[in-house]
Amino acid sequence: MPVILELKRVSFFAQNRSIIDDFSWQYAEGKTTALAGPSGGGKSTVLKLSAGLLVPTRGEVSFRGTGIARMNQKENLEFRREAAFVFQDSALWANQSLLQILELPLRIHFPKMSQAERKRRIEEVLNEVGYKKEMTIRPSMLSMGEQKLIAFARAMVCRPRLLFLDEWTESLDGSAAQRLVNLVKTRQAAHDTVIFVSHDLGIIRDMADQVLMIQDGKLLVSLTREQLDSDANLVQYLEKGIAS
Repeated sequence: MPVILELKRVSFFAQNRSIIDDFSWQYAEGKTTALAGPSGGGKSTVLKLSAGLLVPTRGEVSFRGTGIARMNQKENLEFRREAAFVFQDSALWANQSLLQILELPLRIHFPKMSQAERKRRIEEVLNEVGYKKEMTIRPSMLSMGEQKLIAFARAMVCRPRLLFLDEWTESLDGSAAQRLVNLVKTRQAAHDTVIFVSHDLGIIRDMADQVLMIQDGKLLVSLTREQLDSDANLVQYLEKGIAS
């Protein structure tokens, strides 16, 4: 499979502390990779580095062979149109209405799109995630679970082919979480690339083609779906690593 993203000996320091240390990996295009491991081990940081939201202290992250930090404005805009990120805390703009939040990616990436088409696209993604309340309200009027639905809808509104998901089912009840899982599965079926962080072993085993175990900012081991399906000891190892 072709490589869509590559981390080359990436390290990241914050507040004079090493968060990620000499991390290398190639993400295969069209495959789903789960980042797993104990809390505080560096999973979300690796996800944000992979998405170009953080700049490595050392090393390089490249998209289709081009270093993200070295991209010009046009290249970066094309990358951002193809990729989307769902944050663990949703990260919705507090001073914007839900409609404004969902319109902004379309205005940036599809400036010639008509208002009617923007409205149709937004209604479509809201129906997919199961959000049914008003769009004129602000995020503070939503529950944490509802905010997560809007964050997921914002990520999907431009129809990205590369998804970064940070605990995207957290704060959701069972039916809402399953709805989002099913939406991601439709993207998998369309051969999109998905990279996600989760503490849910069931989701990891169900969805991931590859699992990267990350601890203390290092890649401990990579596991394939076939290995997890055939080796109960590896499943126990993964479960222990997630729970620690």
